[in-house]
Amino acid sequence: MISTNDLRNGMTIELDGQVWAVIEFLHVKPGKGSAFVRSKLRNVETGSVSERTFRAGEKLPRAHLERREMQYLYRTAGEFSFLDNESFEQLALSADELGGQVNFLKEGLGVIAVRHKDRMIGVELPNSVELEVIETDPGVRGDTASGGTKPAKLETGLVVHVPLFINQGDVLRVDTRTGQYLVRV
Repeated sequence: MISTNDLRNGMTIELDGQVWAVIEFLHVKPGKGSAFVRSKLRNVETGSVSERTFRAGEKLPRAHLERREMQYLYRTAGEFSFLDNESFEQLALSADELGGQVNFLKEGLGVIAVRHKDRMIGVELPNSVELEVIETDPGVRGDTASGGTKPAKLETGLVVHVPLFINQGDVLRVDTRTGQYLVRV
């Protein structure tokens, strides 16, 4: 159990049978009445954000998450399979459980699996991944790095805006947090 007075950003708690991560918190001491803690929480499984208010000093159960290194194997009928690097156990998550992260999953990619009570609830991707351009308009002679941008479809189906000099077959580094093009590899 943890007191609401000890909440910190990134901490995980359990509420209503769900795991929530603290995004923001604010201790409020009104001139009249008792103190309270206003917080913004993100559901670890669904990604939804909720605002909650707690009494100061209220006890909340802390959620203990286990993180393990895993490798993305393959996709079958809307399910994404991962291999535990230690136990060689194979686990799967659905596209709904992964959300927008499916746009960055490439076979063989190393990820950190987040587990709660022996159940996989999500994955943490590396900050950037390298993906090949499979479809884009051809580059034109004279295009410069400081010019405009054009859309490029990558091997996972993700579409990113890239500089005009990028061609089909190029390998790009893409930021998994923002989904933006970083550099040609």
